[in-house]
Amino acid sequence: MLRTFIRKGELTFAGNSKLKIYGKLSCGSGKRMKAENRVFFTSEAEALERNFRPCGHCMKEEYERWNYSKRK
Repeated sequence: MLRTFIRKGELTFAGNSKLKIYGKLSCGSGKRMKAENRVFFTSEAEALERNFRPCGHCMKEEYERWNYSKRK
């Protein structure tokens, strides 16, 4: 069932519930996380609403913007 949502493009991001980090489904860092910590998002906005931060590996530009906004 999960694979169906991913194939249809309904789930585009995954995150680590313990670390509160989200990234692209293709991210190598994300693929190494424990399955029990994995959560999925339909959009980047959903991940940000749930207070997750962008991955520094697969989403460098988004991470830089997030990091810059936190320093202010």
